[in-house]
Amino acid sequence: MRIPRIYHPEQLLGKQHCILSEDATNHVGRVLRMNEGDELVLFDGSNHIFNGIIDLVSKKQISVKITQSQLDDRESSLPIHLGQVISRGDRMEFTIQKSVELGVTTITPLWSERCGVKLDGERQDKKIQQWQKIAISACEQCGRNVIPEIRPIMKLTDWCKEQDGMLKLNLHPRAKYTLKSLPNVPKEGIRLLIGSEGGLSPEEIAMTETENFTEVLLGKRILRTETASLATITALQLLYGDLS
Repeated sequence: MRIPRIYHPEQLLGKQHCILSEDATNHVGRVLRMNEGDELVLFDGSNHIFNGIIDLVSKKQISVKITQSQLDDRESSLPIHLGQVISRGDRMEFTIQKSVELGVTTITPLWSERCGVKLDGERQDKKIQQWQKIAISACEQCGRNVIPEIRPIMKLTDWCKEQDGMLKLNLHPRAKYTLKSLPNVPKEGIRLLIGSEGGLSPEEIAMTETENFTEVLLGKRILRTETASLATITALQLLYGDLS
């Protein structure tokens, strides 16, 4: 039986015991129905894993004795910052979950002219918290020990203007570059822009050119937004990351 992996939001290095968070307690106690003496693996986002044994189970608290810790680096050699225009329904959640599994390091949800989603301030905050939990769950499932950051929602224009040394990419059906023929991929990695279901407006496309985005071609077919992001991330990891 596979030993469960559980995220712990506080640093564990140097500790011999820990009390699981409320979310982890509910999952371990009520969903997994684990008991005293059962083994689990904890990770705290530091790229380490911590083997542990449950030594106390109560209605509101689960205590774990840490028996061993070690560095367990499963991060890709290619940092990818995904700028994803918010999509409707559960498509955004699906995109976040799968892009985390594929190794994306940062995700910024974006507003664009053709974005069909509307969120007020309070709902935005709740969405960010929900998306961050999805990223954590994806890490628990796929074995990553560093939690990708889900940044606050930004306007597309503001995100495109940010400078971080990354190669900026934007999909376009008439691009002259393919992913395989990119001129240079810096060690800082790739900033990947994925538009909404309706695509980017002509003004937004012109803006990306002004902000030095490289347009790339992803085959001859038009992909849905969630397909485009995951297909591009997979191809980039295969060509320049750790899927080769």
